[in-house]
Amino acid sequence: MKTDEKNIFVCSNCGYNSIKWYGRCPECNEWNTFEERIIRKTLKTSKASDKMTEIYHTSIAMPISSIDYPNHIRIKTGMGEFDRVLGGGIVKGSAVLLSGEPGIGKSTLLLQICECIGSYGKILYVSGEESASQIKLRATRIGVDTSNLLVLCETNINKILLELDAVKPAVVIIDSIQTMYDDNLSSYPGSVTQVKQSASLLMSKAKSNDMAILIVGHVNKDGAIAGPKVLEHIVDAVLYFEGEKQHAYRIIRAAKNRFGSTNEIGIFEMVENGLAEIENPSAVLLSQRPRGVSGSCAVCVVDGSRPIIAEIQALVTPTFFPSAKRMSTGLDYNRTSLILAVLEKRLGYRFSTQDVYLNVAGGLKIDEPSSDIATALALISSYKDIAIPDDVIAFGEIGLAGECRSVSGIEMRINEAVRLGFTNIAIPHRSMKLLKKTYPEVTINPIRSVFDLLKLIGI
Repeated sequence: MKTDEKNIFVCSNCGYNSIKWYGRCPECNEWNTFEERIIRKTLKTSKASDKMTEIYHTSIAMPISSIDYPNHIRIKTGMGEFDRVLGGGIVKGSAVLLSGEPGIGKSTLLLQICECIGSYGKILYVSGEESASQIKLRATRIGVDTSNLLVLCETNINKILLELDAVKPAVVIIDSIQTMYDDNLSSYPGSVTQVKQSASLLMSKAKSNDMAILIVGHVNKDGAIAGPKVLEHIVDAVLYFEGEKQHAYRIIRAAKNRFGSTNEIGIFEMVENGLAEIENPSAVLLSQRPRGVSGSCAVCVVDGSRPIIAEIQALVTPTFFPSAKRMSTGLDYNRTSLILAVLEKRLGYRFSTQDVYLNVAGGLKIDEPSSDIATALALISSYKDIAIPDDVIAFGEIGLAGECRSVSGIEMRINEAVRLGFTNIAIPHRSMKLLKKTYPEVTINPIRSVFDLLKLIGI
């Protein structure tokens, strides 16, 4: 048996490798990210053809019609909002990657669902960042006291795999993947090589033993998951925990889900004893809405199969600088600039001489064009300092010619608006043909262009 060694340089940001050192990575253009690695290859003198033949014959292909799966393939977490994002629960033998800003509540959420998952079998909570007493302290605070929850404070992935074979848990929680390392590699924990190796070993163990693995992933300064991109490729689901630490609301979005839709979101509120589900987010987001104040308009957006009514706030004030200021929170900045340009061109409002501030109340982020009409109404209301009636809600897209275009899920949005007491609903005129039923208790206003918006405000 012969060992061959050579030195290479690996980019810690993207994983690009080279035989020589670069000051700037040619792949991701980051500076000073190359680190020296020692690659050891073991060359065996014996022929591997017999072994390869044996491995080949142990893998047998079968028709998909003959493959069966149990009815209890999903594990309920006890939190409906979390199950909604996962597609109905945690699938056995799957790997879920949960990422988010520090202190957003990732560890709290995973520890909180252990109370319900404990009824399905053993849970192994592997922590590389906290001690066992610290985990116990947090579990006591949020009311987790199940006998099937086992805690292991370890960062060596090989020792963790041995413990998995001994315990045989139904669910494994890794907190976090950036702290795990394989002692057979020379790189340090958190590097591209270590994260890739640790995740691959965990995935192999999950598939072969039919155990679900929940992995906590850190994020970098840009908000992306730290480590190699291959980490997101090999796992079955990638969830992003969003929200500001200053706000009580938290949102979970699925960026990837092999066993469910990626359009669903789960909304939580951070309270004293952990995360609480918000089953009616529309009522919560509108609970503190001011009455009779200009620059406020309600809008209904759809995330997956869930309609959510939010409040768009606008503040338009004269500027004292040569260049007017634009600030948008929760709305796409480029979309905001487009709407301002349309209103200035078609209606003649001089927003170029005004500072404009836009905000979605409650920390919600809206990324669909159905909020265009409500945004335009809020801007016009603040510019003219005329309050929009409290019973008005609007949704629809605005084109560059000032026309209003239809959006999907129109009846779903109207039903949610009626449920929360809105009686004056503004929708694109083409969406009137898509309505399959009448709404005698409300007034539906078809909007053809931005000129029709002036009638809603009374201009």
